[in-house]
Amino acid sequence: MIVTIERLGHLGHGIAPGPVYVPGALPGEVVEGTPDGDRLTDPKILTPSPDRVRPPCRHARACGGCQLQHASDSFVAGWKQEVVQTALAAQGLSADFLPLVTSPPNSRRRATLSARRTKGGVLIGFHARASDTIVEIPDCRLLHPGILAALPGLQALVARGGSRTTELSLQVTLTRGGPDVVVRGGKPLDSTLRMDLARLVETHGFSRLTWDDETVALRDRPALTMGTAIVIPPAGAFLQATQEGEAALLAAVRQALGPQRRIVDLFSGIGTFTLPLAQDTEVHAVEGDAAMTLALDLAARTTPNLHRISVETRDLFRRPLEPDELDTFSCAVIDPPRAGAEAQSERLAASKVAVIAAVSCNPVTFARDARVLTAAGYRLDWVQVIDQFRWSAHVELVARLSRPG
Repeated sequence: MIVTIERLGHLGHGIAPGPVYVPGALPGEVVEGTPDGDRLTDPKILTPSPDRVRPPCRHARACGGCQLQHASDSFVAGWKQEVVQTALAAQGLSADFLPLVTSPPNSRRRATLSARRTKGGVLIGFHARASDTIVEIPDCRLLHPGILAALPGLQALVARGGSRTTELSLQVTLTRGGPDVVVRGGKPLDSTLRMDLARLVETHGFSRLTWDDETVALRDRPALTMGTAIVIPPAGAFLQATQEGEAALLAAVRQALGPQRRIVDLFSGIGTFTLPLAQDTEVHAVEGDAAMTLALDLAARTTPNLHRISVETRDLFRRPLEPDELDTFSCAVIDPPRAGAEAQSERLAASKVAVIAAVSCNPVTFARDARVLTAAGYRLDWVQVIDQFRWSAHVELVARLSRPG
């Protein structure tokens, strides 16, 4: 079968009429392959797009960690902005767009790797596309050098605590004290394994090792810097993927808010926005995870020269802040998970909050929630796409919504 690619799908696959899905193809390309249901297998590019480039990573063909290394940076930037525009248009909305910001190569400071013991040793890496095969990535162009440097230590952990019958998940986060590692799927802990793992943590300079839900070793504080504050996150806590991406999100939030007297930070996590914003004004942080609010509260109480930070543990899906609670704030930051924040957006729509800085990792749920707000009189002033998941189909954004007058 020979097809011509019309567009990219939300996973970054090329889509031809039918639809026929062709991973690795770009709009305008003529592709030949063997039909397999609604896909082409073994696709061969007959007419390449001018936006096609040589993948910068030697693992790109085998590894499934990146979906768009074969596309130019300018194409990816335009496509990601188009994804947001399409989501908004589906809700009858449009917006001005600020320039897109992309994180540089080798900047991912947080990643989840797959691992398995084998007859010949240990495999650690990402899965191949649509496969449970693990592809080793020693020269990955995505991961921060600090994570790549931790691979020998991770291999030692898997060799000691892994199984040949079970795949392990290794969440690695770079901190000031060294890599913070959470392992899931390893052998059950006993006294000997605990001692051996603790020795490996010391030998390889990890800050903390969590085995399933148990902290096995703490060599140094897994500290993160947010504004002028030092935060010790709970194991496995959410963190923006790159420092550059976090800085871009914070800059966009600051631009959206402008000078304010009192801010509410909804879905505040460990304080990504709360702690830097509190350098200038009072902030009330609300988060559903008690361990994260505890970490944020401790950081707030131990950092000098911040304005008052109040912290509340509250499930904003089941108990969103009500309009009378919101009306005590001049503006809001809202950064929900991929499901969005429909219930909280409805309460914001009924409030007197003047400005909202909305952060989202899902353009579809963002557009749905933005429609709730604009229907109540808010104006969608602008949107900025922040691409910290370079070469992936993942899209993040910050938007400013305000009440006229």
